[in-house]
Amino acid sequence: MHLTKQALAKFMDHTLLKPESTASDIDRVIEEAKRLDTASICVNPYWVPRVAAGLAGTDVKTCTVIGFPLGATSTAAKVAETRDAIEAGADEVDMVINVGELKGGNDDAVRADIAAVAEAAHAGGALLKVIIETCLLTDEEKRRACQFTVAAGADYVKTSTGFSTGGATVADIALMREEVGPDFGVKASGGIRTLADAEAMIEAGANRLGVSAAVAILNEVAE
Repeated sequence: MHLTKQALAKFMDHTLLKPESTASDIDRVIEEAKRLDTASICVNPYWVPRVAAGLAGTDVKTCTVIGFPLGATSTAAKVAETRDAIEAGADEVDMVINVGELKGGNDDAVRADIAAVAEAAHAGGALLKVIIETCLLTDEEKRRACQFTVAAGADYVKTSTGFSTGGATVADIALMREEVGPDFGVKASGGIRTLADAEAMIEAGANRLGVSAAVAILNEVAE
């Protein structure tokens, strides 16, 4: 795979979700994303207004996280958080599923949770990516989570929060792509630190990458 720097940047959600991030850290990421022309910047909900204002007039989208990082908030809270984020300027939202309910076999609750957030996101004109936290799931559970994500009307299925026991793997991306088909969104996130990592995820089927190392990865690309 030989993507140009510009093409690779368009796969990337330039991500800063550390709780200790300051306003100056957010401003740095805004300037980096504008310079690199990434797909989006992904930040915690508090920073959405600052990012949206900083990206005004550019093609870079504002992305945030919902029910993050555990996914165990109520559906009503996730919906309210989604609406608030969109009102503040978010173009894309990445929600965490209720992992415990998935593992416990309460499929109706998982589907309803995703569907409610999808409805709120789309009503506000935002994309929805669904974080299934692959490191905590069996392959069978990963497949079910992908099925529920598609059925609920979301736009992407995503591997990881980056705050659990592991991140994206090539095997998981391949499994997710197989399950959702060729046209649905698949986002790899967590532990993507090098150009080789990024290329491997794309080759396995990812069409979006959540990366905190966007600058370093893109600096590896030969001009």
